[in-house]
Amino acid sequence: MTTQTQRPLNVSFRHGSTAEKAFRSQAGIPLREEIAPGIQPSRPHDLIFHGGKTIKDLDFANFYVGADAWPMGDMTDIDRALAAAMSDTNLNNVMVQYFKGPITSTFKGSTALSGPAPTIVSQGDVEALVGSLASQGQFDQFDAGATVFNFLLPPGTVLNADPGTSGGLEHGTARAAAKRGPIPKDDEDDSLHGLGGYHGSVHLPNGKTMYYAVGAYSERRADGTENGIAVFDKSWKNVVATFYHELNEARTDADVADAIRAGNDPGGVKFLGWTSRQGEECGDFPVFEAGGDLTKVFQEVSLTAGGGTVPVQFEYSNAVHGPEGPIPTAHQHSKKKGA
Repeated sequence: MTTQTQRPLNVSFRHGSTAEKAFRSQAGIPLREEIAPGIQPSRPHDLIFHGGKTIKDLDFANFYVGADAWPMGDMTDIDRALAAAMSDTNLNNVMVQYFKGPITSTFKGSTALSGPAPTIVSQGDVEALVGSLASQGQFDQFDAGATVFNFLLPPGTVLNADPGTSGGLEHGTARAAAKRGPIPKDDEDDSLHGLGGYHGSVHLPNGKTMYYAVGAYSERRADGTENGIAVFDKSWKNVVATFYHELNEARTDADVADAIRAGNDPGGVKFLGWTSRQGEECGDFPVFEAGGDLTKVFQEVSLTAGGGTVPVQFEYSNAVHGPEGPIPTAHQHSKKKGA
């Protein structure tokens, strides 16, 4: 008899989508005061600290894949809004409960990776790209242990969670041309079926670990289909919300990929930072709780210091037992610990 492998969630997906069904069927851990309006508290989904790595002082950098296909204005808007959201005091007042002392987030700039939009990008493609850029010295100026490298996919590209490579990021090569075929129609865990993005890590031959996040260009297409998680009126806002979700998960659960690689081995739990007993990270259950109305947790919020609004997804807060938006007073450190 085959045993179902349980894994923590390190992905963002639309509630009710086939991507959610695919990932939630595997979710779990092999174990040895104002909530968002319209959401009920759910103590059983509180996050527990398992002892794994967290990133108190987070750096992040944006890499725009297929930059030839990106609207220039979108890159500017995303850089500005994501940097503002991640460093906003009232938003961080929610996240600080998972750390001892203040937290910081620093945007380290963006890089346009030239080329056309790939048809499809897999997890294997992204991790191969991380290794390639690292070997070229592209990450040498960053603190690898504290930095998350964001890979933002352009309009028209489908993201999936296949650990194999598709060749979609090997622009200009014969292998890439051979691999660029039609998009599979039965891939239940891709961005055409509700997947927004995910985060992970790559262990390099030199012993360093590089942390990354990848996300689709979430939009409603002319043919009526949806790629990624399209909630806001402009696609760049959806991208910001996706990466706000992924960056906060990466900082509170940096080594989740190692726990996933461990499969059903209970020893893999030691890699986890903050997750629920169901394997959810801070961004996961809020989407599930919102049900069919994602506007309950995907909202544009005012910046603490003024200067406009930013689009974000509310994250899970142990203090209110559910998703929480920006607050003026920081929560105290949560002391929930796992086995």
